[in-house]
Amino acid sequence: MDNPYERLAHEIVLQAVKDYRSACKQLKRNPKSDVANRHLISCERFFLSEWFKEITDADGGLLLNNLNEEVGVFDT
Repeated sequence: MDNPYERLAHEIVLQAVKDYRSACKQLKRNPKSDVANRHLISCERFFLSEWFKEITDADGGLLLNNLNEEVGVFDT
């Protein structure tokens, strides 16, 4: 990955993944946290956005589904 733009895009996506995981952990501890909920929604929008599609070849919807499975969003 010699292209600095590709590296930047990779780091942006990686940070969004970290932020999403963090928001999910915060919501598990405090389900009523407005800040964590807004952060989670912001990350979800990013993964499904046109900008995400422009900066990466990854499937944002698939990434989001995988993250949800990883963090146990669907656990009851």
